[in-house]
Amino acid sequence: MEKDPQLSVMGGGLVGCLLSLYLAKQGYKVEVYERRPDLRSAELAGGRSINLALSDRGWRALETIGIAEDIKKVAIPMYRRVMHDVQGNLSFQAYGQAGQAIYSVSRGGLNKALLDLAEAQPNVTLHFQEQVLEVELSTNEVTLLNTASGQEHTIQPDVLFAADGAFSMVRLSMQKTERFNYEQSYLDYGYKELTIPPAADGGWQLEKNALHIWPRGQYMMIALPNMDGSFTCTMFFPYDGEVSFKNLQTEEQVQSFFQKVFPDAAALMPELTQEFFENPVGSLVTVKCFPWSHAGKVVLLGDAAHAIVPFYGQGMNAGFEDCTILRGLLEEHGTDWETIFKTFQEVRKPNTDAIADLAVYNFIEMRDKVADPRFLLQKKIESKITAQYPDAWLPLYSMVTFSPDLPYAEALANGRRQEEIMRHLMTHIGSEADYDKPEVQAYLQEQLA
Repeated sequence: MEKDPQLSVMGGGLVGCLLSLYLAKQGYKVEVYERRPDLRSAELAGGRSINLALSDRGWRALETIGIAEDIKKVAIPMYRRVMHDVQGNLSFQAYGQAGQAIYSVSRGGLNKALLDLAEAQPNVTLHFQEQVLEVELSTNEVTLLNTASGQEHTIQPDVLFAADGAFSMVRLSMQKTERFNYEQSYLDYGYKELTIPPAADGGWQLEKNALHIWPRGQYMMIALPNMDGSFTCTMFFPYDGEVSFKNLQTEEQVQSFFQKVFPDAAALMPELTQEFFENPVGSLVTVKCFPWSHAGKVVLLGDAAHAIVPFYGQGMNAGFEDCTILRGLLEEHGTDWETIFKTFQEVRKPNTDAIADLAVYNFIEMRDKVADPRFLLQKKIESKITAQYPDAWLPLYSMVTFSPDLPYAEALANGRRQEEIMRHLMTHIGSEADYDKPEVQAYLQEQLA
């Protein structure tokens, strides 16, 4: 049975689609407005997709709408990082305990699946090529431009959910209100998408069930596997400076650079120079703001509320977790939107700030530290601690990625405490065997038992 309020969701991306499904299953009539053409019928420009890493928080959200098993069929588990040095030598770092993995999924493929599900709901209506021009917060009137017809029109929903991305037009209207805090920061790095195609027999040219990293100190490249045998590579690189996008201007410069710095990858990339100059450079932005709601009539979620850089693989997972939290509040508070939205922002804001900070930190770790023998030794020691004290020690990455009931802010606080312990411990450790030293064991007993 449908409930009375008219709900509109701005944004038909991953978070907007999932939210519309949650709202529809609660019995609401939902109108979804998406700026882009329908993904399922339009050819979109390549070069900006950054494959997604789906982990436990995201899986939990998908399970609640019954599509987790279908998505798993087109997702590739990645059980470990594989680091490639300049000579092509490999080192390895497991993501979690045996059997734990993050999953490489196609952003477009997942979005299409969610659009299909939303369209199949009788009380969800999808509208494409509808660009938000302005939101009048006092009346909830939204002015939209249909980019296909060139016509402007207005809608006036009772409740407006803004899942319209890092450059949200709904949030822009809220930024003009009093006491709205807004912070936007860019890394001095851009990203460019490249491809390692399948082998001649259709298989994968690198280890399939792994996330590959080429860490080079001040920059890096990563590669995630696709179902067709290819890898989507993403190069994270400074905009300016001696080694930068600005200084790679010719095919010869690009080929020479890759053969020198990423030689094993370059040998597998026949379309390297063509893709390098055809695909755009994307920017990496963090957005923090507050409040996320206005007068119980408008709420921000996903990237509109908390855009983060991709280095913890948690952007989509955090957005999906927003939907999970909102769903629980809807079940608890019915149509008391003001209470729902105020509780939502108070619960989520500390956690999304925490994952934003962790994502920037993880860029430094992936870029610099994963190639450092001392760092890799520390990770091995941490694994030993986890095995010895399973109830008292879980690595930070596992807390974020494989512990969906643990809030991000708690994971960050626990991680900082553990980092202090490791800083002291590693002064006594030169090899794995040193873990058994009496002074090491005594310190751990004191801290963790």
